[in-house]
Order: sequence, then structure tokens, then C-alpha cells
Amino acid sequence: MIWSHFDVAWEEGLAAARGWASEHGHLLASLDATFQGHRVGIFLKNARAAARKAQEIEQRRAEGLPVQSSAGALSDERREQLEGTDASWCPSWPVTWQRCFQLVRMHLDAGEALPTEAGDVVRQGEDLGRWVQSVRLGWDQLTTVQQWMCEQVLGTEPAAEDEKPKPRRTQTDKWAMHYEAARQFYEREGHLRVPRKHVERIVGGDGQEEREHKLGAWIGNQRSRAATLTPERMEQLSAIGMRWS
Repeated sequence: MIWSHFDVAWEEGLAAARGWASEHGHLLASLDATFQGHRVGIFLKNARAAARKAQEIEQRRAEGLPVQSSAGALSDERREQLEGTDASWCPSWPVTWQRCFQLVRMHLDAGEALPTEAGDVVRQGEDLGRWVQSVRLGWDQLTTVQQWMCEQVLGTEPAAEDEKPKPRRTQTDKWAMHYEAARQFYEREGHLRVPRKHVERIVGGDGQEEREHKLGAWIGNQRSRAATLTPERMEQLSAIGMRWS
């Protein structure tokens, strides 16, 4: 006798999820994951949504707020069934992040070294070295719990300042640097009649880094685009001898 088709569907999904986990070592499947024809990824996605609803209901009750219905919320029994297979099956952060964490942990448990470069280790379609890099570079965006997990379990640390990529310059930054090169040329030569192929070298703000700017080409571009320049920029260039025709 089948008393509830919903219960049967749950038991079948749970069995498939456990079978998938036995092969992969976790319950953090992607949405398209299947096991023997069962859509495990979708089953787990729906279970997480039900778990979040149960948590919201519990929070409302704790705050003394009314709860209209508990329909669709995951029961304690079902949550325990999933946690018994993988305690990290329903993380507070994206499942993809937790899946990569788990795969790196499994890699280390197998006695392998921590992957640190993109392409070093790829497991279950995830580039573990690239993930470790992203964790170290994006350390400040992690929660305190995620930081603790990465430090204490994986042995990873935030990237040092000299490892972080330099921020990309905006068009405003680039214009300002070329203007500084033009001003340097003007102060040295007394005019802004820059040869088309001239390259001006200026020292960066840190007093050490030297950069090359194709000043001749830039001056020509500013002259040809005079109609689109702001009055402030035209005034700045005019002040250092810019000839507009």
C-alpha cells in the first residue's frame, strides 16, 4: 500500500542522493547531476529551499511572529537524513564554493599538496587551484566562518599585498596620466608641439615605477576630438600650450 506518493518520491530521491554521494564524496551536486536516472541536483536544490523555509519559520516563531503555514518546509527527520550523509549539504553560502572547499579537503586528505595555480588540479570539473587563488585574493569577501575553514582546515592564508593584481585603470585615470606626461613635456620643452611618434616617460606616484606614454599620438587624438572634450579638459590642455588647429 502506497500511503503517500510524496513520501515515495522523497525516499527515491534520498536513495539516489546517497548513491551519488557514495561516488563523489559529498552532497554538493551541481544542478545537472543525476544518479541512475534520478535528477539528484534538482532534488538537493529543492531540499535546500525547503530547509531554508523551515529555518525562516523557526526564526519567526523565536521572534514571536505569526506563521501562516509550514507547508513546503523540510522536516527535522529529513534534514537529519541528509546531514547523516553530508553535514555540509546545505551551506549558508553558494553551493559551488562549498563543493570546491570539499574537493580541496578531499585532495589534501589523500596526501596531496594544496593546489595553488590554475590548472594544477581539476576534480569533478572544478579547477581547485583557481578556486584557492580566488579564495586568497577575495579573503575580505568571505564570512568569518569561511575564513576559519580555509585557515584551519585547508591551511590557506589571505594573499599578500604584492600578490594582489593591480586595480584596472579607468579612462579617467588614463587621461590624467597622459596629461601628466604632456605637462612634463611642456615644462621641459616650453611647448606642446609633440612629434607624432614621441614617447614620454614619467615616474609613477610611488617614485619608482617608470611608465611610457605615447604622447604624440595622444595629443593628436585630443586635438581631433576637441568637440567631445569637457571644458575643464580643454582648459587644462590650453594652459600648457595646446594648439587646437
